[in-house]
Amino acid sequence: MIWLTLRQFRAPAAAGLAALAALAAVLALTGPGLADEYATGLASCGTSGDCERFNELFRDDYQFFFEALILLVLAVPALLGAFWGAPLVARELETGTHRLVWNQSITRTRWLAVKLAVVGAAAVAVTEGAVLAAAWWSDPVQQAASAEFHRLDPMPFAARGIVPMAYAAFAFTLGVTVGVLARRTLPAMAVTLAVFAAVQVAMPMLVRPHLLPAEESTVAITRDNLQQFIVTGGNVQVKVRPDDPGGWMLANHPVDASGREVAGLPQSLAAGACAPRPAEDLVERMGPGDECFAEIARLGYKQHVRQHSGDRFWAFQWLETGVFAALTAGLAGFCFFWVRRRLS
Repeated sequence: MIWLTLRQFRAPAAAGLAALAALAAVLALTGPGLADEYATGLASCGTSGDCERFNELFRDDYQFFFEALILLVLAVPALLGAFWGAPLVARELETGTHRLVWNQSITRTRWLAVKLAVVGAAAVAVTEGAVLAAAWWSDPVQQAASAEFHRLDPMPFAARGIVPMAYAAFAFTLGVTVGVLARRTLPAMAVTLAVFAAVQVAMPMLVRPHLLPAEESTVAITRDNLQQFIVTGGNVQVKVRPDDPGGWMLANHPVDASGREVAGLPQSLAAGACAPRPAEDLVERMGPGDECFAEIARLGYKQHVRQHSGDRFWAFQWLETGVFAALTAGLAGFCFFWVRRRLS
């Protein structure tokens, strides 16, 4: 049965390995030059003391490729689920070839178990290969852009560590499940892509923030921690700089003296104590003056911050891997039930 599965899987496996090899070749050719450029730039800026500027320029030069590579890695589990998982059983049900195997000495359970194990393991291996190659290539860009793309940021997080393997296992098993139910290859592929995309959007927005309790604090708005001060039509938008720059910010909004969340500081501040002074351009460029922060404190406004610290990266990786492992096991169990009881 294993030999038969491998024989049926030759063409998809060859296509997947060829794509992975092409990606690895491109990254291997360009990666050393990228790393050398970053190392040389750091050595040069270290003598001039302008490494922050160098990191900004380096990040801007390679940000497009960095983000494109992350998106490519995120697409790998979805594509494997659609092109490896969905047709795995659906094509045999569509053509009726499954009956040839079932009429021999091979049980339905063994037939499905071998398919899930062999092809599923290949899907996980290909995904992790893409993850490792992408992480190696993009490490200099990740270091340069650490303030903007920290490890807990939803995009880099989903393309690093062990969680992509869980995505691959889930996407593959999802494809098999949809194929078992639809019994048609093309509809199963389309549904698999749509469902997996919806899960990937919902996970960082609705589930991941609540896997661990967030760290909350209410701090004074000062010159030292001010990150953003923008005058809009009806109020003043304020954000403060987090204590942990590598953390995942969930909320950063002002509260009034009673602790109630407000949309922003009152517009009167922009026309009063916080109004820019044209005669002092330097002060204006540096932000509001000391009297502005004193008035904000007098009115009782503070900033409420809710975030996950950067050192929770691996805790979130293991928790999310566990969530997708449970979903994968549930889908696999459903497939066994459906194949044994509902298919003929």
